Amino acid sequence: MTTGSTAGPVSIKEVAARAGVSPGTVSNVLNRPHKVADETRSRVEQVIRELGFVRHGSASTLRAGHSRTIGLSLIDIANPFFTDVAAGVEDMAGELGYAVLLGNSAGDHAKEDRNLRVFAEQRVRGLLITPSGDDPRRLDVVRERGIRVVLVDHRAHRPDQCSVAVNDFAGGHMAAEHLLATGATRVAYVTGPFTVRQCRDRGSGAAHAASEAGLDPGSAIEVVEVPAMNARAGQQAAERLVSGRRLPDAIFCANDLLALGLLRGLLQSGVRVPGDVALIGYDDIDFSAASAVSLSSIRQPTHKLGRLATELLIDECENPQTHTHRQILVQPELITRESTRTP
Repeated sequence: MTTGSTAGPVSIKEVAARAGVSPGTVSNVLNRPHKVADETRSRVEQVIRELGFVRHGSASTLRAGHSRTIGLSLIDIANPFFTDVAAGVEDMAGELGYAVLLGNSAGDHAKEDRNLRVFAEQRVRGLLITPSGDDPRRLDVVRERGIRVVLVDHRAHRPDQCSVAVNDFAGGHMAAEHLLATGATRVAYVTGPFTVRQCRDRGSGAAHAASEAGLDPGSAIEVVEVPAMNARAGQQAAERLVSGRRLPDAIFCANDLLALGLLRGLLQSGVRVPGDVALIGYDDIDFSAASAVSLSSIRQPTHKLGRLATELLIDECENPQTHTHRQILVQPELITRESTRTP
């Protein structure tokens, strides 16, 4: 009479023996796959699948004092911009043998602090963060715990800090320059709070474009500040503009969610876009091209942002002695569609 198997979990040594490699090579495939030749990595991964090997994550974490996990803290995961950034982070992390823990602060300091405590408890190797404020000291407590930090969509102002951000001044300049080139002389800049660095930079770029065109920025660019950067706030801004004494010639929105909400509000009020007013957004999210009137926008390389930031973070984690801190500023791109075509 036979009995069921009582064999324990498959070990790294068993995987190595079956694949014809050393246990160290198996460990590299699991933890540092980019250091293993493609053919060897494929062979080891095939054996791992055949044997059903599962790594003991908690044990390796205890031995190393950290995990092969990084934290990602974003300020608005409901915004497609940040969803795309997160996809870039996950793609690069996976290629380098890391997992990602996601936290959404919703722009709230207290929630962000709770997320950071959870990341520390999970012994993340490093942290990618779009901080909810501009005070760099709030992240010092994270660094004091030995967790490497890279800023995403936020500029670092210290030489020992890596960051990846978009040149939002240039983006705002592109948007206003394009609107002015269509003949507009009065542009409304619909934006979230100016406490947000991106909103300030995009507005400054727009004002500079007006100045270069020989216009007074104070009268050529009317700032319409709203409390949130979502479609509802955009629709409310449309109501304010339509009920005013005179519509602007063009509208520049600080992100596409605002622009899409504003577009809806304008069309519902009988305002023609671009016949009565031209409209441009910022981010170039997927919905922009599919809206009732396809939306011109300033494209940000969101996926690239996530990948670059992750690459910087993991390099700093694994090569702290040779790592060079970099502050990368990527350039946006003007995408023109129906909403700004000259009538």
